[in-house]
Amino acid sequence: MVKKGACSQSECVEMILPVRDALDILSGKWKLPIIIALSFGNKRFSQIANEIPNITDRMLSKELRDLEMNKLVKRTVYASVPVVVEYSMTEYGKSLDKVINELRVWGKLHRQLILGVTTEDVKD
Repeated sequence: MVKKGACSQSECVEMILPVRDALDILSGKWKLPIIIALSFGNKRFSQIANEIPNITDRMLSKELRDLEMNKLVKRTVYASVPVVVEYSMTEYGKSLDKVINELRVWGKLHRQLILGVTTEDVKD
């Protein structure tokens, strides 16, 4: 939790660094939509591409590699004909569920505040 009042430089750095690390991993236009798509279950590349409007195959491939490198997504290749590749969230990746839900809740409140939307107009 964020402490109230002034903080020393070391306390501020102690709070800023982990948040910066998290933002570095999740930054960009596509990583969170990919994570959200995979949070509903394992998917093949084309399924993810179809669920995320306007993402190019090249960008999806790059972002999936980054998420895999950071141990958030697992890539499984099945020895079948044709070869089937499936992507899924790792247990570590699933630890983002609470964070993403809190971002969703905050985003809804922010949208209400900025756009003057009433509670009845906003749906879950």
